[in-house]
Amino acid sequence: PRGSERDAGGAGGAGGGGGTLDLTNPRKVEAFLEGKVLRMAGADVPSHPNGFDANVNFGQATQCYAEVEITVLGGSWTTRSVLGTLNGASDVGQVGMCDPNAPGASLEFASTAVLVGEVRGNGECFDVTATYAGFGQEGRGRISPDGATAAFEFFFKDQATGHRCADGDVGQPGTVTLNDTPFTGDAVQVYRIGEP
Repeated sequence: PRGSERDAGGAGGAGGGGGTLDLTNPRKVEAFLEGKVLRMAGADVPSHPNGFDANVNFGQATQCYAEVEITVLGGSWTTRSVLGTLNGASDVGQVGMCDPNAPGASLEFASTAVLVGEVRGNGECFDVTATYAGFGQEGRGRISPDGATAAFEFFFKDQATGHRCADGDVGQPGTVTLNDTPFTGDAVQVYRIGEP
């Protein structure tokens, strides 16, 4: 289900912090994420990470993942991705089958900048732009009321429109255009939030 935290802790009380989270502006969202480790694996990996079908061979941009971990420290995001295995698609452009249960190579990227902006409500939707050497991700995110999960609907930089909170909620169908084509996939990445 698009944008539902895949039915895992997306609603509820304040969680282990003993109080209600205050995520009402960009600085408060950044402060909440600081020092946390965000992990995505299994059913939390969408069918179209960054807008690209996980079952298609896109060469170095192939989006078949076993797991992704983001460590937030000093305002920087260090993203470690463990690729899955793309079976039956040995050539660029071929469609195969992503096997997230067969881990492959591990890649690591450190952000050069992360910008959180345009927070709606109490972290119900906020714009996010993450810049890395050679590429960037942009889109919208949200943090569950209990602070247990974060969801990011990311697309590669300059490829999407309609992907910000002003255009709709995280995962809202019919709002995103990707490379001049209406986007119909699921790009919502769901992360479990923990301590290092």
